[in-house]
Amino acid sequence: MKELSDASGVPVATIKFYLRERLLPAGERTQPNQSQYTDVHLRRIKLIRALIEVGGLSVAGARGVIAVLDLPGQSVHNVLGLAQHAMIPPTPTPDTAEFRAARDQVQDTLGRLGWDVSPNNPGLHGAATVLRTMAELDQPRLADLLEPYARAAEMAAAADLDAVTGAGAGGDRDAMVETAVIGMVVGESLLLHLRRLAQEHVSVQRLAKRPGPRPAAATAASPRPATSPPAISTVPTDRSTP
Repeated sequence: MKELSDASGVPVATIKFYLRERLLPAGERTQPNQSQYTDVHLRRIKLIRALIEVGGLSVAGARGVIAVLDLPGQSVHNVLGLAQHAMIPPTPTPDTAEFRAARDQVQDTLGRLGWDVSPNNPGLHGAATVLRTMAELDQPRLADLLEPYARAAEMAAAADLDAVTGAGAGGDRDAMVETAVIGMVVGESLLLHLRRLAQEHVSVQRLAKRPGPRPAAATAASPRPATSPPAISTVPTDRSTP
């Protein structure tokens, strides 16, 4: 196990935790107190760290996603659906008029866009919860972003699936499954960070102070006005995430 720790940069105690939590398969027992680990274990450790540290999954969520990867005989499409359910813990559906209205708004939007989505997709519940929260906070303008956001999400999903099919160009189903799951979890984090970068870019274009009209050239009779300081962006420079 020490060799696996050295190769992965993960402390032995953390590797033992992964084993206890059934995130990492046990090594091949060679002696009563020794096991042999392979490159498969090293790759799995990298995946676990990516799911938890970059993708932001809980240990239980990571365990569920990894269990989906190990399921035999599943199509890539089914793996994607199972991984979505594994990522999002089940929550009770609120029996309120506000939530039903929000869910109807989501379904109506998806219907206009022609999306083929199963009624038990956890994204329906999640999107409806967000819309209901926006309504409670009296933010109708944000709720109106549902369709533009959906169109942007479809573009991102198409790029995801392009990467998945590219990974399986040689008929490697396992590569397709791994790419699909990693793209879903870790790629979601990438989208979040890119959105924050894009928000700053657009804010600079629309909201940052711009220099006023250039002053007329100074003459001998009129002294040259003092030079104004350069415009300073109103966008914070701290790009660290919470």
